[in-house]
Amino acid sequence: QVQLVESGGDLVQPGGSLRLSCAASGSILRINRMGWYRQAPGKGRELVAAITSGGSTNYADSVKGRFTISRDNAKNTVALQMNSLKPEDTAVYYCNADILVPGLLDVYWGQGTQVTVSS
Repeated sequence: QVQLVESGGDLVQPGGSLRLSCAASGSILRINRMGWYRQAPGKGRELVAAITSGGSTNYADSVKGRFTISRDNAKNTVALQMNSLKPEDTAVYYCNADILVPGLLDVYWGQGTQVTVSS
């Protein structure tokens, strides 16, 4: 069984920074793409940033230049450094990964961590 566990969500003032972390554990053979999604109240889940196992990244236009995604392949972790936070960044943030376990390649999600940007 695979688990993704996020941490780092908090209440922060506009202009502040937060760093989200996500750790994958279980019978993992390989992790391909890893990413962060978010869901604000009353809205659908949207991609924030993603990173391949080789380090290629892509970002939502709304976070380019402010957020940075990174990963540690040896530790099966992915992080999201969020700077210059805005109230519109308020959402539940979810970690996501394409993970190969014995006999199966599947998509896994974390439980989510709340980020609130407010003065």
